[in-house]
Amino acid sequence: MGKLRSDAGKVEFGDFQTPIDLADEVCELLASRGVAPGSVVEPTCGVGNLLVAALEAFPDVRAAHGMEVNEAYVSVARARLAELDKGARAEVERANFFEADWPSWIARLPEPILFVGNPPWVTSADLGYLKSHNIPEKTNFHGRAGLDAITGKSNFDISEWLLVKLLSWLAGRRATIAMLCKTAVARKVLLFGWQRGFNIGSAAMYGIDSAKHFGAGVDACLFVCELEEASGQQVCAVFPSLRAPSPAGSFGYREGALVADTVLYDRWKCLIGESHYKWRSGVKHDCAAVMELACAEDGRLVDGTGESVAIEGRFLYPMLKSSDVAREGQPVPRRWMIVPQTFVGEDTAAIAKAAPRTWAYLSRHRARFDRRASSIYKGKPAFSVFGVGDYTFSPWKVAISGLYKKLEFKVIGPFAGKPVVLDDTCYFLPCATEAEARLLGRMLGSSAAQEFFSAFVFWDAKRPITTELLRRLDLARLAAVLGVEEEFREHWGAGSSRSPEPAVEPAVARARG
Repeated sequence: MGKLRSDAGKVEFGDFQTPIDLADEVCELLASRGVAPGSVVEPTCGVGNLLVAALEAFPDVRAAHGMEVNEAYVSVARARLAELDKGARAEVERANFFEADWPSWIARLPEPILFVGNPPWVTSADLGYLKSHNIPEKTNFHGRAGLDAITGKSNFDISEWLLVKLLSWLAGRRATIAMLCKTAVARKVLLFGWQRGFNIGSAAMYGIDSAKHFGAGVDACLFVCELEEASGQQVCAVFPSLRAPSPAGSFGYREGALVADTVLYDRWKCLIGESHYKWRSGVKHDCAAVMELACAEDGRLVDGTGESVAIEGRFLYPMLKSSDVAREGQPVPRRWMIVPQTFVGEDTAAIAKAAPRTWAYLSRHRARFDRRASSIYKGKPAFSVFGVGDYTFSPWKVAISGLYKKLEFKVIGPFAGKPVVLDDTCYFLPCATEAEARLLGRMLGSSAAQEFFSAFVFWDAKRPITTELLRRLDLARLAAVLGVEEEFREHWGAGSSRSPEPAVEPAVARARG
């Protein structure tokens, strides 16, 4: 029969087999919720633990089906089902669920239908890297455009693909989807369903200990979605565990956005608007070993390979990484970054004459630049970077780390007579003066701004802080609420390239009190 599990196979197929005790607990919970299926389907059934648990928890099931691509798992699952008293109701088919004709297959199932399972916990990019054939047809899954598609925002979890497809395939049927998955995946699937008007009657997420059950360091849950007449509430209850008697909170869909806290959203939705200051990302170079230089104790600059670097200062700038910005207290640069361009696409050949030692150093490491995987560098000048423009070299900035799970904004000024640059995991507002930066820092640190952002932030996300989040806040409206309109307008008017000043709406005036 062969090995049931190998490290390579586990990665390729996203193989996290559901422990028997967890499978039993899942099905007991579903039964307590009133789920009483006529048919049960597990689309990636593995060795069949969830399928067996479902047959034992729901004695009135008329048909049960499992699908699995791994031949060894299929044999084990069939043997386990054969041992059950009513195992004749169940069958396990060896098939790739990416290739199955699900709509035709689902049409034959007696209602209510229960889709239960533990689909692969890997992404399309992971499987592409492994050259796996166990992957959906390659498409830009979310319809991303431009740089978002190129830089990976079109990447998606395989479980997300399956769950979204299930919503479509089960449209118009009485069904329950109950899947073990990452919490971020469950939210994306609900957002997809709510945006497109699927008949989602109720939804819930029950936290599970993924480290205990699967040895996986991710936030995971049992995602339960009842498909029936739409409730119209578009809210998901969040339970801390499978045995929790009541939810610890809820999130929902409001006015086109996924909201982490509906109470805070209702309180501060008057601040939603176009951000007339534009949030920027730091410099993206994908070559830290060459571009980022550390300061040795003796004052030398040393690159990531350990090489001592003696180059001109013209293209060198003090830098901060996410960890520096997130650190307690005022961040102090400990590294320097080579920034070879002042705008995206700028010809870098002039560096050879303007800073010959810098050019020679970069040229010695050209092979490292050529190995950068992202297609954004293809066809661009040598040593190109992204996320660079006039804003990169603004003398003052208000910055936040995109990786660390806290809403803490830092005011950053020049260092050693030069503007500080940030890496691409940081976001910032460029400012012309210290006074402007200090004002914006106070505004963003206010309770109003903190609660506004908290209404949208899911702290278990890989990057809880994003430019999409930051740009939701209209700083002019915030200034009105905080009573600093005149000071804000004074600094705003100093920016020649900024958008026209917006009018403050009555709702903002009311929020100010």
